[in-house]
Amino acid sequence: MLKDKVTTLLNEALAEEASLFLVDFSMGADNRIKVVLDGDQGVTLQDCMKISRAIEHNLDREEEDFSLEVTSAGATTPMTMPRQYAKNVGRKLTVVTAEDSFEGKLASVTEDGIVLEWKAREPKPIGKGKVTVQKKKEIVFSDIKEAKVILKF
Repeated sequence: MLKDKVTTLLNEALAEEASLFLVDFSMGADNRIKVVLDGDQGVTLQDCMKISRAIEHNLDREEEDFSLEVTSAGATTPMTMPRQYAKNVGRKLTVVTAEDSFEGKLASVTEDGIVLEWKAREPKPIGKGKVTVQKKKEIVFSDIKEAKVILKF
């Protein structure tokens, strides 16, 4: 019953904030509620506080004992939703599929998947030496096991 109420409150709060979206929602047997958010322009502390208050202020602590944690998806957290890819176009990603692993710039996001681009050194077709070639790979979302943004410092 508490989970249904929290889900309803969470959906109402997210409906008011169109740029935010839910990445993960879990509730343990001990009423430990965890909400992970992401946003098209990122997630601020105020965004987390707003969603937290929308849930917490509408629950009665006298009726149910619970703990609530509202966080943003971390920079090193794997992407799980197509909407997360769209906000990372132009950034370098590591993408793992069942067959292979790729590292490249996220060039675009389609309805069905992503397009990665990278440069590679390959042997010349004729003669000795190597030449730099531009590579491109289209990967459908269903083939992606894990995708993470590569952070540069």
